[in-house]
Amino acid sequence: MALGQKRTDLLRGTLDLLVLKAISLEPLHGVAISRRITQITQGAFQVSFGSLFPALHRMEERGWVEAEWRSSDNNRRAKYYRLTSPGRAQLKAEERQWNQVVKIMAAAVQST
Repeated sequence: MALGQKRTDLLRGTLDLLVLKAISLEPLHGVAISRRITQITQGAFQVSFGSLFPALHRMEERGWVEAEWRSSDNNRRAKYYRLTSPGRAQLKAEERQWNQVVKIMAAAVQST
């Protein structure tokens, strides 16, 4: 399996966490969310719009994010996403779950 394929598989399981984390500080539009994810993962993940926008739509349906149309920095109309209170709670839950997985995997890899 190619390295890029491994990264994509990992991303499928962590996309919600990365998106919620990306918009935790301020509302962002889709392109900015994608850039923020690339930035916070130090280039390890690049989220395609084909994955990002369905995830944002799903999160909006679940009440984790709200969206509003605004003008972007280059004066184009863009949909900005922000966390809701349930979204902040979900982010904390996702972080706890991820940290638990990391502990379990670290223990498994270090075992003899």
